[in-house]
Amino acid sequence: MIIETERLILRPFRESDAADVLEYLAEPAVNCFASMKLHSPEEAAEEMKRRAGETEYYFAIVEKASGKVIGEIDGYPERDPHDPTSRGDTFSPCWMLNKEYQGKGYAYEAARAFLDYLFQQKGARRIYAYVEDYNLPSQRLCERLGMRREGLFMEFVSFVNNEDGSPHYENTMQYAILKREWQF
Repeated sequence: MIIETERLILRPFRESDAADVLEYLAEPAVNCFASMKLHSPEEAAEEMKRRAGETEYYFAIVEKASGKVIGEIDGYPERDPHDPTSRGDTFSPCWMLNKEYQGKGYAYEAARAFLDYLFQQKGARRIYAYVEDYNLPSQRLCERLGMRREGLFMEFVSFVNNEDGSPHYENTMQYAILKREWQF
């Protein structure tokens, strides 16, 4: 699957994307991506081999003008764990951009196209996003996409440890939008 916007192509990852992905995953910008950190070109190459098989829900964000992978976006259907026959119509997308490409509208362009894809082609009924309370750009992005803030979870989750080894818990906001509210 390939999704095109004015300036971007959202496409499955390729093995040749390793160097571009290493640029932004060598030092993930927010703690929720700490587990995705890549330490070497070899590790990046292995990660691209793993990602290359995903063609429906996990996309490289590619700048059309340069052909460079500048980030990624994904979101998978969530099924009700109490109802094995549920159709998986809820999604929680995750997006990340190379810091050199932030502040240029690329995240909005990619997320808008991806949410539209989930609503129009993948049967999404509800899409929600978790955003750390310090991640103001992602909060603004959610709001620009028409998502409403549904709550703030205090000390919700830990992705990294404090210097003393104890978990560093983060406050997390939840934003959401329903298909009937989607305006794009």
